[in-house]
Amino acid sequence: MRAVVQRVDRAEVWVDGKVVGRCGKGLLALVAAHRDDGPNEAAKMADRLWGLRIFNDEDGRINVALKDLPDSGEAKVLAVSNFTVYGDTARNRRPSFSESAPFERGRELFDRMVEELRRLGCRVETGVFGAHMEVQAACNGPVTVIVDVPPTAGARGASETGAGNRRQTDG
Repeated sequence: MRAVVQRVDRAEVWVDGKVVGRCGKGLLALVAAHRDDGPNEAAKMADRLWGLRIFNDEDGRINVALKDLPDSGEAKVLAVSNFTVYGDTARNRRPSFSESAPFERGRELFDRMVEELRRLGCRVETGVFGAHMEVQAACNGPVTVIVDVPPTAGARGASETGAGNRRQTDG
């Protein structure tokens, strides 16, 4: 799995003119599943996001994890599915999305990651998987990182997932 993660003061996602998810101080995570990912990668991504030391400590150093922020009653993570995070532009100007998981597998792994974050104690809100979404964020810093959890040996292979049958959507 891969996530483009931004430290935010607040963020929200809109679908069809309505806010469907928001967070306060925390992370905006644009998340994609790789075609070879399985449940282990989803759990590892959740753990990495929960423990990612991306917030400033009292000395102004980036050294504090999401899990260490005080509970404000608001969501700490706004997780937005985004298969384009695996877009490959190495050879062309038009990105290739062949590394992204197919639609249903991507949804399953994204949902698994969100469930695992919640199990860890994180308040999470999401967009709508596969929908055209508008994301608004007040980035803090700005601090933006890419979190990669590569597929492990024995993870679900591309031949099992039918990666060539990907449904192209905005989410």
